[in-house]
Amino acid sequence: MSNTTIRHQVMWNRLITIVEEQAQTLVRTGFSVSTREAGDVSAGVFDLQGRMLAQAVTGTPGHINSMALSVAHFLDKFPIETMNDGDVFITNDPWKGTGHLPDIVVVSPTFRGGKIVALFASTTHVVDIGGLGMAPDGKQIYHEGLFIPLMRLSKAGEINETLMDFVHANCRESMQVEGDIHALAGCNEVGGRRLVAMMDQYGLNDLDALAETIIESTRSAMRAAIAKLPKTKVHNTMTTDGYDREITLKASFVVEGDTVVVDFDGTSPISDFGINVPKCYTEAYTSFGVKCVIAPEVPNNAGSLAHIVVRAPEGCIVNAPHPCAVVARSSVGHMLPDVVFGCLHQLMPDKVPAEGTSGLWNLKLGAGHGITARDPEADAARATFTATSFHSGGAGARPTKDGLSATPFPSGVRNVPCEVLETVCPLVVWKKELRRDSGGPGKYRGGLGQTMVLGNREKAEFAIFATFERVKNPARGRDGGKPGANGSLELESGTKMRGMGRQVVPIGDRLVVHMPGGGGIGDPATRDREAIATDIKAGYVSAEAAARDYGAAIDNAD
Repeated sequence: MSNTTIRHQVMWNRLITIVEEQAQTLVRTGFSVSTREAGDVSAGVFDLQGRMLAQAVTGTPGHINSMALSVAHFLDKFPIETMNDGDVFITNDPWKGTGHLPDIVVVSPTFRGGKIVALFASTTHVVDIGGLGMAPDGKQIYHEGLFIPLMRLSKAGEINETLMDFVHANCRESMQVEGDIHALAGCNEVGGRRLVAMMDQYGLNDLDALAETIIESTRSAMRAAIAKLPKTKVHNTMTTDGYDREITLKASFVVEGDTVVVDFDGTSPISDFGINVPKCYTEAYTSFGVKCVIAPEVPNNAGSLAHIVVRAPEGCIVNAPHPCAVVARSSVGHMLPDVVFGCLHQLMPDKVPAEGTSGLWNLKLGAGHGITARDPEADAARATFTATSFHSGGAGARPTKDGLSATPFPSGVRNVPCEVLETVCPLVVWKKELRRDSGGPGKYRGGLGQTMVLGNREKAEFAIFATFERVKNPARGRDGGKPGANGSLELESGTKMRGMGRQVVPIGDRLVVHMPGGGGIGDPATRDREAIATDIKAGYVSAEAAARDYGAAIDNAD
C-alpha cells in the first residue's frame, strides 16, 4: 500500500469525524424537538462538483440521500465562481431539497486562503412552516406553508433579514424555526473550520485528489457488490392504505451492467392529498433500501449512489410534480425500502427482513384558533401550541433474529421521551408501553408496536394531524411468517378515528394510539419453545396468542 493511499485513508476517516461533528453541532444547537431530540437531520461535505464525499452517521436516509442531490441545484443557481466567503444558501423547495416544506436545506461554501475548497450541507425538519400544518389535508403545495426558493441566507456574512422576517411572519413557532435555521448555518461553519484545519495539517491546497480517491474507490466497491447479484429481473407489489383510497406500489429490479435499476412503473397515480412523493425523496429511500442489502459496508456517497438508478413515471405517486401537496410524503416514501426488499428477497432470500411498520407514527399535534374550537374558559396562551413527537411501531423480523420493537426503520430517527413532549405543550402522556401480541408470529417474531394514551391538562381540545399507514394493510411476513398487528387510532371514549387527516380530541377525552407491529419470518410452528416462554414472561406475547399462533401451551412461563 502506497504512502498516498495510506494518507488518503487517514484523511477519509478524518472527513467522517468532521461531518459527524457537524451533525452533532446541529443536534446540540437546534431548537425544535425534531432536531435536538429525534435527530431528524443530515450533514455532509461536498466537492466543488457538488458530489457528496462523506455523510454523518447521525441523520436519516431521506434527508441524507436527497440532500446529496440538492447541492447540484444550488450550484446551478449559484455557480462556484460567484460564491464569496460568508455566503450561505437555503431552500425548502420539495423538488430541489428533501421532499417537503418542513425540511430546510442550508449549503455553505468553505474557503481557505481566499479560495473555495468545499461545500458543506445540512438539513433539518422544523416544527412548523405555516399553512395547514403537518396535516395531509391540503390539495396543493400552496396550502402547505412558506416556500423558500433557492436563495441566499447570508451574503458575505450579512444575514438576509428579509427572509427571516418572512419566516417569522409565516410560522406558528417562529422562534424554534429561526433557531433551527441559525443552527443549520452554524453547523456548516463548524464543519468548514474543521476541514480547513485538516487541510492545513496535511498541506492540501484542494480536495481534488482526495475526492477522486473516495469516489472511485467507492464506485469500485459498489461495482463488485453488484457483480455478485443474479441478473434476473424481479418484481414486487405492495398495497398501502393511502388517504382516501388504497395505493399500489409496484417495482421491478434488475441489474444492467454495473448498475442497479429500480423502476416504479405501474405504481398508483398522484393523490389529491398531501401524501405525494417528489422523485428526489423516492430516489433517497429506494437507494437506501438497495444499499442496505447488497452493499451495507460500502460508504454512502456520490460514488455508490451513482450505481443505483431509480425510474418512476411522472404523475405516479412516487414522482409527483409541482404543485402537488407533499407534506406527508414520508407516509409513502418510507414504504419504498420494503418494496425493494420484496424484490431482493427473490434474489437474496437469506438477507432480507420482513416488512415492518416502516412509516413513522409521529404524533403531530396542535391547538388554537382555526385548528380547534378553543373553550372560552381556557387560557388561550396555554391552550395554543404546535408540537411533534417522534414514535414508531415494530420493525420486521430479521433473517435470523426477531424484529426490533418500537424502532423506526427505515428513518432511523429517535423516539422522543414523554417528558419532552409534556414540557413543550400542555399534553400529558398517560400511557406508553409495548403493545402485547402486535409482533407478527414466525420462527422469528416481528417487532412490537407501542400503545400511547394522551390527554390535555388544560380544559381545551387538541388536534392530531394523522399521517399513519398500516391501519388497513399490515406489515407482511416472509417465508410463512405472519403479518404484524394493524395500527389504530381512537378516543378513549370509544370513537374510532381515521389514520389520515386532521382530527380533534374533545375536551375531557383522551387519544389512544395503537402502533403496528412488524411481520414475522418463517413458520411460527418452528419457533423455539424457550423463546416463546421468554416472550410470555416478558409480556410480549399472551398465553392465548401463543396457543393460537404458535400451537404452544407454555405451563411455566411465570
